[in-house]
Amino acid sequence: MTAIEFSNMISNETSTMKNYALVLTKNIEDANDLVQETMLKAFTYRSKFASGTNLKGWLYIIMKNSFINNYRRLIKRNTVIDTSENSYLMDNVSQTDFNKGELNFVRKDIDYAINMLPDDLKTTFILNVDGYKYHEIADIMQIPIGTVKTRIFVAKRKLRKMLNVYGVNFGLLN
Repeated sequence: MTAIEFSNMISNETSTMKNYALVLTKNIEDANDLVQETMLKAFTYRSKFASGTNLKGWLYIIMKNSFINNYRRLIKRNTVIDTSENSYLMDNVSQTDFNKGELNFVRKDIDYAINMLPDDLKTTFILNVDGYKYHEIADIMQIPIGTVKTRIFVAKRKLRKMLNVYGVNFGLLN
């Protein structure tokens, strides 16, 4: 496949890639930048693409990985490491004191919502929250890994719906 043919193939996917980029970035300018970066990487590594395979899937993977890498880079850039001897500022509890009463209510609501899940979803979700990998959960529960992923997805969706009020109050949802 020539470079021009490949360029035409990936340019045909631009509109769907823009939609996916907008879902990831939630910002039009950032989405356009992400699409442009994806197109550049795809063209640069076109020799890695196996002709006859799913081009859209390959482009989406490049885009997702680029987004994740950019996010990690941004987080590292915004991390401040304080090497000063003024540690009294970090130990000042009054600067970071939270309303523990409100946090207790939130925690009780979260625990209640988790306990309201069906047992299969609850067990899978709790194992995931405890840090177990999908394949470890599949081994523990003796179920296929796809079932583990589905149960965790469904549990998160149900919890998101049950705890919607916190997303609205903390500005996470519209």
